[in-house]
Amino acid sequence: MIFVGIDWSEHHHDVCLVDERGTQLAKGRVPEGMQGVVRLHEMIADHAQEPEEVIVGIEIDRGLLVAAGYRVFAINPMSVDRYRDRRATSGAKSDPGDAKVLADLVRTDRHNHRPVAGDSELAESIKLIARTHQSFVWERQRHVNRLRSALREFYPHALQAFGTELASADAIAVLGVAPTPELGRRLSRSKIAAALARAGRQRNLEAKAEQIQRALRSEQLRASEGLERTYAPPRGSSAPTG
Repeated sequence: MIFVGIDWSEHHHDVCLVDERGTQLAKGRVPEGMQGVVRLHEMIADHAQEPEEVIVGIEIDRGLLVAAGYRVFAINPMSVDRYRDRRATSGAKSDPGDAKVLADLVRTDRHNHRPVAGDSELAESIKLIARTHQSFVWERQRHVNRLRSALREFYPHALQAFGTELASADAIAVLGVAPTPELGRRLSRSKIAAALARAGRQRNLEAKAEQIQRALRSEQLRASEGLERTYAPPRGSSAPTG
């Protein structure tokens, strides 16, 4: 089981994930809105296999963050205050700290709090849409994790170029025209810029192209030619480089 505490505010949410022993697995701040929902799903997907394994504690019972297919408990803010006082030497409020408090609270005391109901027709419709969205995000994150593992084996230059942004339009565009280290090393700055432009980038085009080219040409431990050929896509399957 994974326990998630979400300290909600108007413009952002602080998130903390813990396991059944209370060990912190991840924490972070996500923005309000769809971008934040996506980031939340990505954080959870790195640690859970199924949505049924996820239990969420949050101080509100509305919005997409509580309609994403997880088991959600609405926690009264006064209960959070009391739990914080019991578990901490300082009673001072801290948003990141309260996210951990909420995660621990649903880990140990959720039986004292009410699960968020979703029994109306409208609520069920929203849950279906949110669950479908969550499934797509989880599946994308799993593909990204597999891609990261493969690149670590044979194409570390790409990891240096894109870091945690492997699902970005920039990364997809450049890896489409340079799917192997050799093609990456030979890629000109103008072709990188053209690929970024086709992917929709408009700002800082030349600077981003220079940064990517520098990473693709950086000194890295090189895999064997056989391993590179194994990972390389079949001829004719990559995007055009012109």
